[in-house]
Formats: sequence, structure tokens, C-alpha cells
Amino acid sequence: MAEVRTRRRGGGGRAARIKVQEATTGNEAVRGGLSGGRYRPLSQVDIENIHNAALTVLERTGISDQFPELLELVLPKGAVMNEHNRLCFPRALIEDILAGAGTEFYVYARGEREGKDDMHCTAESVYFANSGTAVTTFDSETKSYRHSVLRDVYDFTRLVDRLENIHMLGDTVLATDVTDDLSHDMNTIYAMLAGSQKPACLTFRNRSHIPHAIRMFDLAQGGEGSFMKKPSVIFGGCPMVSPLRIGKENMEIMIDTAKLGLTVDLAVPPQAGATAPATLAGTLVQTVAETLACVAIVNLITPGCPICFAAWPFITDLRSGSFTGGSGEQALIAAAAVQMGTFYNLPTSVGAGMTDAKIPDAQYGLEKALTFTLAARAGANRLCEFGGMIGSLMGCSFESMVIDDEAGGMILRSLRGIEVTDETMAVDIIHKCAIDPGHFLGNPHTLNYMTSEFIYPELMDRERTDTWENEGKTDLLDRARDKANSILDTHFPNYFGAADAQVREEFSIVMSTEDMARRG
Repeated sequence: MAEVRTRRRGGGGRAARIKVQEATTGNEAVRGGLSGGRYRPLSQVDIENIHNAALTVLERTGISDQFPELLELVLPKGAVMNEHNRLCFPRALIEDILAGAGTEFYVYARGEREGKDDMHCTAESVYFANSGTAVTTFDSETKSYRHSVLRDVYDFTRLVDRLENIHMLGDTVLATDVTDDLSHDMNTIYAMLAGSQKPACLTFRNRSHIPHAIRMFDLAQGGEGSFMKKPSVIFGGCPMVSPLRIGKENMEIMIDTAKLGLTVDLAVPPQAGATAPATLAGTLVQTVAETLACVAIVNLITPGCPICFAAWPFITDLRSGSFTGGSGEQALIAAAAVQMGTFYNLPTSVGAGMTDAKIPDAQYGLEKALTFTLAARAGANRLCEFGGMIGSLMGCSFESMVIDDEAGGMILRSLRGIEVTDETMAVDIIHKCAIDPGHFLGNPHTLNYMTSEFIYPELMDRERTDTWENEGKTDLLDRARDKANSILDTHFPNYFGAADAQVREEFSIVMSTEDMARRG
């Protein structure tokens, strides 16, 4: 045993071991799109009861704050107004819509990532997606928060470009330094598309910005018309304002997206006890009803148009009235909302990893692990708010981003499960190695499965205590800071390439190419 331990622990320190590890092992054990769905907090009877209750809400109570354009689109196709002047959807109409709704969609990567990093979104295929639009960025050196700026959008994006377990870009922070609405949206899109070629999700401040955005998508993707052929970005917003009211600006964006036949991304986020009933079941009923209303509207505009069933029920700490993103109830109800979307055979998204912790500490780890894992195992198609979000979605952290990426690999490994075959059960290998040499290190079977069976984290400390002491007694935040800085100090992409000059000519891009080529 002593000989085996010596061989395992040798190698010249942590840095040397990581260097060898990076050269010899890849991320072969996991990939985006692995199937979830094993965790089911609701019974079949529960699901059917919530479904029927949601249909009753849509048929009897309906939604308010409708506007003429919307009514002209949906009333001739079966929606009705009730005696309270609320827009209602008869039960039979919803059932017919669900029977013909689109059950999948693709979001394509660009450039060298195309094909390899495309997302095929179906019920229970699990991907990790960034979003959140936090208004502050965490400074780990001072342990304080500052207003996020456009440069942060670019920096978070280029960091994600090197993190293989975060599959989709999002507007993780808000560019508070760009105040004009059109300029804000175009500069945010520019920063994201320049920083990575992964699939992306984002929103707009006004529907009139969509044609401008598609023009920029075309320039990033290869020329006029290229985006509509292979959409690399999905967009939406929050078209419902709970309880059961329409948010006009985001509803307009949803309408225009549906008219284009593009994937409608949205989020429906009522808070239990504040803008939804205090009971988890009641909040689920209302969230499902509000989300189904969006599914209905989209399909009445363009039948079969792909849409994400994005029921995002949130939890309120009723002692203070504040949103709590890391609670056990949040993990539970998010997983249940995913289960409802799977019941409809629709792609789903849900907010997860929305820790209330202010720094990456023990609370952070507990809340992230719980909410990430339950949502993934429930089969959320996209776990949104995934990378770096802290402080109840008010802040984002570069260090947290790399920690969450590593956690994502571990969670995906749990989703993949255990392959049981004659080869993996290894009966003959056990016989041979038990007799001589008494261990499995160096055996061809071990080497063959080294990279495909195991995840090798860089940040999680697996060393002996004396090794840890001799190498500086670093904690997870220290190691995450080092990794984030190593990427941010060296990786300055601009994936617009030759099209960058034309983009700058057509749009008022705030960041100069010189500024983008150095650390902000």
C-alpha cells in the first residue's frame, strides 16, 4: 500500500500535477445534453391535478392588461374575453395547442464550435446556460460589489468561452454605463458575440431592436440571411407580470419572435407568498397557468413555433418579503416546474444556482449544489442563471463562474450514471489484478477508462493535508481567482474577425479594439 501511495502522490507539486493532467486527460466523461428526469418530486396524480387546476385558472380567471394588437391575434383563433374583461383560454383550446406544440429546437454554435457545441433542446436534455443580468460585479480582493459595466459583459463572456461545462452564453451582467436603450442592446450583443462563439440567449429593451440585432447576428455568423438559417441566439424576456398580468414590452418581443418563427425564450417568475400563493402547490398552479398562456399565444400566432416552457417559480422569505434563491423550497419547486414542462413534452428552462450567499463560501456551496443538482436531475433542458451568480441574483463573480463550471462537470457526471456491461464490470480484470500485482494502477483497462469514466477537477482540493499546508493553504476562492485571472489575462478574442470593421461602422460600439486587447 505504501508503494502505491508514493506513486500516486509524487510529481512535483500541485501545479505540476495539473499541467500533466491537462495534457493527458480531457473532458471526455461528460458533455452537454445528457438526459435528466430521474428526480420526480410530483406523483402522476399531482401532475394531473396541477395541470387541471392551471387550465381552470386560464379558462375562468384569465389574464389582464391585454392590448389591442394581442387581442387581434388571439381572439379570432379561440381565445375569449370574460365578464371581468380578462383574456381567457378555453380548456379545449389549450389541449389542442399542446397536442401540436413544437417539442424541440436547436441553438447553433458559430465558427469552429459549430456542430461540436450546438444545442439540441428537448425535454430532459440538460445544458447549463448563463443569464441573470446582475447589476453588480463582485471584487474578490476587496470582497465588495461595484456597478457592472459593458466591459464586464465582454469579460464574463470570454471567461465562459474557456469553460467547457457552461454551454450557453447569456447577458450575465447589465452594462450600467450604456444608458441609451438601442446602444445598450447593441453593445451588449456585440460584447457577447465578440467574446465567444457558443450558443447564446438574451433579451432586448424594445421590440424595434430585433431587426438591428439580427443584422449583427448575420455579420457575426457569415453574412446576410445566415442567422435565420441556423439561429445561434434565442431571445425573449418576461412577458407575464404575476399575478396573471401581461408585461407589454416583453410580450411585444414574444409576438415578434413568434412571427419570425424563431425559438421563443421566456421566463415566468412569480414569487410564492408575494405575487403567487404561499403554498408551493398554489404557486405551481399559477406559474403553469401563466406559462401555458405564453405557449398558447405563441402557437396561435405561429402553430408549432418552438417555445421554451420556462416556468420559474421563486420563493419569498416571508419574514422580510425578499426573494431567496438558494432555499430548499426553491430547489424543490424549480424541479417540480421542470417536471410539469416534461409532462407537456416541451423543452424547459429554470433558474438554478441563485444562491443568497454574498461570497463563495460554505452557504454558497450548499445552496448551489442543492439547486443545481435537483434541477438537473429533474431534467431541466436549460439550467439558467448558472455561472457565477451570487447575492440573490444581484451580483456576478468571475471566481464563482469557474467554480460553477467545475461543479457543472460533477453534476453532469452524476446524470450520465453508470454503464453496466461485461467490459465495465471487469470480472476478468478483477481476477487478474487481485492475484498479481494486487492493484489496478497501470493496467490497460484502467488507462483505457481513465479519461472517460472520471472527472478531474482543477479547483477542488484532493490533496493530503500536509501537501495543502506546504503549498500555501489555499482555499477554493484563492484557486478560483487564480484560474479566472489566468484566462482573463491571456484570452482576448474578437470572433467578429474581418466583419468587425463593418459592425463598428453600422453600430455605435463603445469598446475600442485596443481596449478589448488588454485586461480591463
